Amino acid sequence: MKVESSKYLSQVKPVLLHLRDRLLEEYPYASILASDSVSKQYTVDKNVTSANTVGRLSGRGFVVKVYDGCGYGEYSFNEITEEKIGDILEKIKKEIIPLSGQLPEGVRSSVYAMLEDQPAVFADSTEYEIDPREYGDEAIIRELARASEEGRAYSEKILDCEAFVQYQKYSKLFLSRNKDLEQNVLWMSGGFFVLAARGEEIKQSYRGFSNLGGAELLTKMREGVCDVAKVGLELLESEPMVPGEYECICNPEVTGMIVHEAFGHGVEMDMFVKKRAQAEQFVGKQVASELVTMHDGAAAAREVATYFFDDEGVLAKDTVVIEKGILKAGISDAQSAMHLGTAPTGNGRRESYQRKAYTRMTNTFFQGGNDKVEDMIASVKNGFLLEEPSSGMEDPKNWGIQCMVNIAREIKDGKLTGKIFSPVVLTGYVPDLLKSISMVSETVRLGGGGMCGKGYKEWVKVSDGGSFIKARIRLG
Repeated sequence: MKVESSKYLSQVKPVLLHLRDRLLEEYPYASILASDSVSKQYTVDKNVTSANTVGRLSGRGFVVKVYDGCGYGEYSFNEITEEKIGDILEKIKKEIIPLSGQLPEGVRSSVYAMLEDQPAVFADSTEYEIDPREYGDEAIIRELARASEEGRAYSEKILDCEAFVQYQKYSKLFLSRNKDLEQNVLWMSGGFFVLAARGEEIKQSYRGFSNLGGAELLTKMREGVCDVAKVGLELLESEPMVPGEYECICNPEVTGMIVHEAFGHGVEMDMFVKKRAQAEQFVGKQVASELVTMHDGAAAAREVATYFFDDEGVLAKDTVVIEKGILKAGISDAQSAMHLGTAPTGNGRRESYQRKAYTRMTNTFFQGGNDKVEDMIASVKNGFLLEEPSSGMEDPKNWGIQCMVNIAREIKDGKLTGKIFSPVVLTGYVPDLLKSISMVSETVRLGGGGMCGKGYKEWVKVSDGGSFIKARIRLG
């Protein structure tokens, strides 16, 4: 089934069109982004059962963007009627546009060209099988409670099993002189946290699940809870990692963390404008093994970060960032692209209508190759299969990376020995790591369990992943 349009946005659209027309009488460029979204999160563990609205991902509002022939101004608001149009126009004219003349001493405003406004008219929606709102809070909590109980019952060593899901249904309109766009999207993500204990020692295992769809995700999750519990018990037998450089096989989740942290942030082109990313100097040059092709784009895959147009009205794309090891392009919002003289890639995203649009990743992943996973493992003399990423950080300016991985399964003479090392710190210089990739699996998998901040704020939903890869990686 297709996600339904927002009745509220349909109701106020004639007023928005009137506002747009009035703005275009005053300004050579004007656009309106309207959004209507709802999101809920559910959590069940041994002690807590909760169902809460997610404030960051819920709400209704609008943002107007205008161009005065020199620069751009934005004004956001959450109510619109015919009677309010005059107040909005006055606010923009008297308070927003004059801000460029109130800059601190020594700060100059840049002069920008007018954004391109290519004609486009369409309305589209993603698909789902089960609407979580119709399925209902009680049914969702019942499913999570069953999974949580099953996880705890797996072994007396399992202290707790937290089961959780979150969904967002959003509708957006983008209106400008030449564009009349509508999109309606539903995604759902969730996962399990398992705590296992032996004496004073406690280990944690996590697995995430996601889909571009609805509550059908719960069925997929139900099949995975015992696997997470099993890994929690395995971690009780883990040993500390001996620091060194090893041959490693990364599963798609770890590959996704490397793609996102090691290279995704580094090619956000608003960082090029600020001279904060080394990648700007390497466009057209080799930065990875010729086996590596990397994509980003809301149209590049079907996952939680899929949409039809970004928050600046740029249609979704599939951007090939790296092609056979060569850095081909970065990703950009419209303003950064204009500054750099490139075409926007459809990556201008806002946390909400109250926030600025930044260049943000969407579906970011390594393309599949020709190798089979069993052959990759068989090729390793002394190394590890890395699983279950937990966190990561990057330095786009110097191309350093530091990531945490929960599981390193030992490989000796091409076979898994059964020994596990944990926790593991993955570090290195990004081009060295990517150039060392010597095998890439046919298997490709993306996940969108988390969110990504711009620095420490401005959170948006992203997905990442790719293939199994074999590389030389420094572990500690």
